Amino acid sequence: MLTEHTLEQLRTLRLDGMLRAIEEQSTSTAAAELSFEDRLTMLVQREIAWRDNRRVARLLKAAKLKVSAACIEDIDWRTSRGLDRALVTALAGGDWIRHGRNLLITGATGCGKTWLACALAHQAVRGGFSALYVRAARLFEELKVAHGDGSFTRRLTQLAKLDVLVIDDFALSPIGAAERNDLLELLDDRVGTRSTIVTSQVPVRAWHTYLNDPTLADAILDRVVHSSHKIELKVGKSMRDNDGAAKA
Repeated sequence: MLTEHTLEQLRTLRLDGMLRAIEEQSTSTAAAELSFEDRLTMLVQREIAWRDNRRVARLLKAAKLKVSAACIEDIDWRTSRGLDRALVTALAGGDWIRHGRNLLITGATGCGKTWLACALAHQAVRGGFSALYVRAARLFEELKVAHGDGSFTRRLTQLAKLDVLVIDDFALSPIGAAERNDLLELLDDRVGTRSTIVTSQVPVRAWHTYLNDPTLADAILDRVVHSSHKIELKVGKSMRDNDGAAKA
């Protein structure tokens, strides 16, 4: 058994996973029969797993997902409302994020748009990507406040660094000139390098009309719709869980 001094040094180095593994090995007869190399390998692997789990937990907390428990393993394919299993499987791999592609999820209320967006963001976090969930109305309000207190540029820079930004309930309420300009600025910083998930009750084909400014609408849609993946969920029986969030 290692001395208390050595254990304290491991704590100072923040090797918490290795410490846990050492404690377990000290009471394991099976571990005692292993070679030094095998035991060391187990300690290192435990430390790596510990750090990975801590990082995922930290990223999940920062993501502020509306449905934090949503994950693609829980998708009910029996009531998938036209959800393409092959597409979801491909999205789960994360290449769309590595290539900076967007994902547009549309469908009627209660069909599972928010749940699916959170599940895919959760999967992204598990893959080591950063993410953030925000409702469109709150995002625009936040950017409006940022204009007032002088933090707009800094906030855009922060949003531009996120691997996955989930904008939920887009086109749910009227949009003004300030919101259109802010949306263009936000998307322009992310186009081709970062991924954005947009959910909306309004079909993508109607977004141009909703934006109500032909020039800005063309610019915005070019940045968010071009080369994006699209999921159009069909209307079906609502599958809202006890937390009030529809499940895909």
